[in-house]
Amino acid sequence: MSLVIAHLGPKGTYSEAAALAYAHWLKRVHGQSASLKAYPSITQAIKAVANQDTNLAIVPVENSIEGGVTATLDSLWQLDCLQIQRALVLPILNACLSKSQDFLSIQKVYSHPQALGQCQGWLDQHLPQAQLIPTRSTVDALQYILADLEAAAIASRWAARLYDLPVLACPINDHADNCTKFWVMGLTSSLQGEHTSIAFSLPVNAPGTLLQTLKLFADQNINLSRIESRPTKRSLGDYLFFVDLEADSSQESVQRALESLRGCTETLKIFGSYTTMSVNETDITPIE
Repeated sequence: MSLVIAHLGPKGTYSEAAALAYAHWLKRVHGQSASLKAYPSITQAIKAVANQDTNLAIVPVENSIEGGVTATLDSLWQLDCLQIQRALVLPILNACLSKSQDFLSIQKVYSHPQALGQCQGWLDQHLPQAQLIPTRSTVDALQYILADLEAAAIASRWAARLYDLPVLACPINDHADNCTKFWVMGLTSSLQGEHTSIAFSLPVNAPGTLLQTLKLFADQNINLSRIESRPTKRSLGDYLFFVDLEADSSQESVQRALESLRGCTETLKIFGSYTTMSVNETDITPIE
């Protein structure tokens, strides 16, 4: 049976690129075929798995320049059934696409807020006169440049090839090692992994409360690779915390830390253990 993988659309997004690479890996390593299904938002792609409309969702969770993707974190907290099966790391090479002949003519730049942020320095230097306009995805930005010679979009070279659009400059990232981590989410857990992701809320907002929870991992010699806070949306100043552990949840030290954590948190959610794989640009090809 072919798997169905949800991702942020439309065709040509970085999310689709990550999903294509994973689909090819599944076929090459496990002989498992997969098809892709695009959704207009990250939240809808994640809910498609929770509602069993698709088997998996591949969504961005963190960019090396812009940090966490809040739509992914908030959706994962709100839905109780999802597990992280794998992490994918995709190099991000943003390109400036436009039908304009030169930078001086460009008055508007469209793209997803993450892409605009990743290229802020380049935009300030080369297009200081341009208005920056956010869109739902990097590919959604392309519709605005089809007939407007004063508009540009920031998207991938993959999208430029798909839609036959000229590339004025690439890469335009402010940092050469720009990359995005994606999570492969499903309803079942992976069997093992070198990372474990959890999230928790605290019963009270008091001095030392967060320190008490983090010390539990230090006592077990477990390294934390990421800590990120998100508002609970209940009241101002009330937060929950996402934490990535550099350990498998099946290890005794992790089990001890998590058991102790249950006693000092209001809500604890364990999203599973998983391995991380790097994605090469050569893996991003259409599914036959």
